[in-house]
Amino acid sequence: MGDVTMRMPPEWHPQQWLWIGFPHDPVEWPGFLGRAQEQIAAFASAVADSGQEVRLIVRDEANLARARALCSSAVKLEMRRYGDVWLRDTGPLVVQQGARQIARRFGFNGWGGKYLMDGDQEIGAELAESAGLAVETCDWVLEGGALDGDSTGLVVTTEQCLLNPNRNPQLSRADLEARLARDLGFDRVLWLGDGLINDHTDGHVDNLARFVAPGVLALPRATGTGDPNAAIYADARARAEAFGVTVREVPSPGRVETDGRIEPASYMNFAVTSQLVVVPTYGTAHDADGVAAVAELFPDRQVIGILADAVLAGGGSFHCASQQMPTL
Repeated sequence: MGDVTMRMPPEWHPQQWLWIGFPHDPVEWPGFLGRAQEQIAAFASAVADSGQEVRLIVRDEANLARARALCSSAVKLEMRRYGDVWLRDTGPLVVQQGARQIARRFGFNGWGGKYLMDGDQEIGAELAESAGLAVETCDWVLEGGALDGDSTGLVVTTEQCLLNPNRNPQLSRADLEARLARDLGFDRVLWLGDGLINDHTDGHVDNLARFVAPGVLALPRATGTGDPNAAIYADARARAEAFGVTVREVPSPGRVETDGRIEPASYMNFAVTSQLVVVPTYGTAHDADGVAAVAELFPDRQVIGILADAVLAGGGSFHCASQQMPTL
């Protein structure tokens, strides 16, 4: 078991700043890059204007100029080498152990070998070192979007991702549970089944289930008769209730398609910041209901919706593209 004094703070814990990745690769956003940049800039600006520091990571001089033109002057820009914007997965995971903060860096293999891009192996350690954190490297593959903790030592994840043979084929479920305890302080694991259909990450939990308070898990509720993830949501709810956590439901965006392909659109990919919760919206008839349902879960914070359909075209949303630096 991990040291009981070690904890990975939940996202609602006070934050020093938020790192956000700025889209730069036209291959990842074919025809959508400009709009994806605008939507990430709107996200960064909203958080910065709420009074929290934002460090927007940009790839080169051209993107620095583009971000400066799009963002609030409150957003801090940092030029660094990175591949994709998904800092939830490539950035550092910060744990607290007594009066120390330590950055955990895990193996990163491009979400099971699917997307290997220049800089994504190094950006996590670079960000941690820029924050003055000690960096400790762990001997297994893990992305930050694959787990969500509730501050009590309980973590939720999916079997589809953590047990996927393209991540840690040598590790059993028990091995993974032992490593979650040893490296991040999680001593109980709620295993959900599959993540959303067509999720590029093999079913990251941050697109499906999020803790909003100790022992309280938010899950989507199927919207409309054609919701492609209805069975996945129902299975997740059954597992969560059997485990003993309290379930709060958020309506899903329903069926969202691009050229006939089902998109993994989810209001669950919200980003919790110190003053603000930012909910991705997709231009569907259900957006207002989704934002209102998330707002009920966070009565202590302002909750806003920002359009993220172009960001989603690159494979994720606002939570995926950000990583918080917790306050000690």
